[in-house]
Amino acid sequence: MTDLVRRAEAGEDIVLTRHGHAVARLVAMRPCTLGAGRAAQVAAIRARAAAKALPGSSARQSQDFLYDEDDRPE
Repeated sequence: MTDLVRRAEAGEDIVLTRHGHAVARLVAMRPCTLGAGRAAQVAAIRARAAAKALPGSSARQSQDFLYDEDDRPE
C-alpha cells in the first residue's frame, strides 16, 4: 500500500479495482493554502468586528454584584 501512495504522490493515476471494476482512485493531495484574496477578506472581517467591539468591563466584572468580597454568592 505504501508503494501505491508514493506512486500517487509522484503523479501517477492509481485506480483500485474489485473484480475488474474500478472502485477507488488514489490521487495526491495539494497543500491547502489561504489565497491572498481570501486572506484579505478574513482581515477585513476581523477589522470590522474589532471596530464594533465596545469597550467596557469583562463578563466576570459584569456579574460582580452577585458575589461578595470572597467570591461567594450573596
